[in-house]
Amino acid sequence: QVQLVESGGGLVQAGGSLRLACAASGRTFSNYAMGWFRQAPGKEREFVAAITQSAGSIIYAGSVKGRFTISRDNAKNTVYLQMNSLKPEDTAVYYCAADASLRSRPRVGIPFYDYWGQGTQVTVSS
Repeated sequence: QVQLVESGGGLVQAGGSLRLACAASGRTFSNYAMGWFRQAPGKEREFVAAITQSAGSIIYAGSVKGRFTISRDNAKNTVYLQMNSLKPEDTAVYYCAADASLRSRPRVGIPFYDYWGQGTQVTVSS
């Protein structure tokens, strides 16, 4: 089992920045690829960004590429999502998730992720 706890969400004006963190406990964090997903009210959960175990490969959704940056610190068992130039359409609950599969590129599909955090709310006002 891997326990994931997100933090760093909040209310920010459009154009602002937030940094989300996801702290992992339980099994060895460096064994897992990590992903960030989000779910807006009335919408399906969607992929945001993902990073492989060694941070050798990173993928972003087109809607956040160039504005968001995913990173990880395996020594601190934490994955981060730096969000800049935020837009009202970025408003959602943000979830981190762990994928135990070892691959050259991270996966983007929700069913591939084995463990999920409880989510943190991000609200961007216009």
